[in-house]
Amino acid sequence: RSVSRASPNLTFVPACLPPDPVEVEELQHFVSNSKRLFVMTGAGISTESGIPDYRSEGVGLYARTDRRPVQHAEFVRSASARQRYWARNFVGWPQFSSHQPNKAHLVLRDWEKLGKLHWLVTQNVDALHTKAGSQRMTELHGCTHRVFCLACGDQILRSELQEHFEALNPSWKAEAFGVAPDGDVFLTDEQVRNFQVPACRKCGGILKPDVTFFGDTVSQEKVRFVHQRLAESDSMLVAGSSMQVYSGYRFALAAREKKLPIAVLNIGPTRLDHFASLKLNSRCGELLPLIV
Repeated sequence: RSVSRASPNLTFVPACLPPDPVEVEELQHFVSNSKRLFVMTGAGISTESGIPDYRSEGVGLYARTDRRPVQHAEFVRSASARQRYWARNFVGWPQFSSHQPNKAHLVLRDWEKLGKLHWLVTQNVDALHTKAGSQRMTELHGCTHRVFCLACGDQILRSELQEHFEALNPSWKAEAFGVAPDGDVFLTDEQVRNFQVPACRKCGGILKPDVTFFGDTVSQEKVRFVHQRLAESDSMLVAGSSMQVYSGYRFALAAREKKLPIAVLNIGPTRLDHFASLKLNSRCGELLPLIV
């Protein structure tokens, strides 16, 4: 539990007021009344671990830069796009993979152990819920810690691929300029030009992170599975997500259709604000630990 005593990293957390005692009481009431809580988390739960998000006002990637994440079609189609992606990812990986869970991740892990949390769905690809010890969980958009071959499906750990990169590029060096939410960094075209990318060890196919890139879709099998877990639940909590991406928003729409009470904990507006039972504008790592 030493992680829970660590100071949060607020570099990428939007400014907000401390939790209002009335809001704490309202969320406590909401959680106490839930027997099978369905939780969906987004990038806002990981910002306190030092990982930036895309959309937060003033501190998100879109607010700070003109950078946009790689598109699925471009990655599949273009060898130079893959070279650029993997070079940036290679440089950013040591820092990105070292991030640790914060208090919010640990609280949700504890709720699961107590039988309060029925299922957790995260839109994040950072493995922080896994590091915290959550098990009743679906990684909706996959995880950067796994890599697979687009041709034969062979999987390897991202840490293992890092060793292949190092062997192929013994003298290649690049200095990083800022880290992005998906773990890559900012490099110039000149820097990435000579970077060598390995192929699949089994079939020579294209290696891709086991994540859903922008422009790609979540598998129907995974969507059905999450809908089943939601059907077994009696309430929904959204933590750290504006729910702008439909792949996650659809489950909030399903919860509304089932007339489940929905609580939203997020700094700034979300797509759920007009139909949520409860909206709280606080840091996840500051408010969730106050709930018993």
